[in-house]
Amino acid sequence: MLIALESTDWFSASNTSHILYPIAHYLTGVDYAHFEIWNIYIRKVGHFVGYFGLSFLLFRSWRASLPQPGSPSWSSRWASLAFLMTVLVASLDEWHQTFIPSRTGHVSDVFLDASGALMAQLLLLYWLRPKDAGNGEVEIA
Repeated sequence: MLIALESTDWFSASNTSHILYPIAHYLTGVDYAHFEIWNIYIRKVGHFVGYFGLSFLLFRSWRASLPQPGSPSWSSRWASLAFLMTVLVASLDEWHQTFIPSRTGHVSDVFLDASGALMAQLLLLYWLRPKDAGNGEVEIA
């Protein structure tokens, strides 16, 4: 729901800059001309973080919905489903934005969103992978 809301006119760059600029100006003293560049980066970081979070939550959902034999903490099946669903949502979000006059849909944003999703899955693999029991082998379901 949050992604759908953020895809509306309310969260277009011109609307969010009215909120973010006073905060950034107060905290850093940045002038509006320089803030326009900041606003681009803030929005791109928002893409990365938002889809990182979605991918993380989808992994947890798939892990709870599709238990694996032996109860592993990480599965390539869960990670793949979470990643693919996140990319699907990102693609639909960008497509939706092409219909809103104050928004633009970009394939580059889908790639940015996918990189956030991939980073989430790589960190989950790192955190949840079975630890080496001393035999030199690591098994991943």
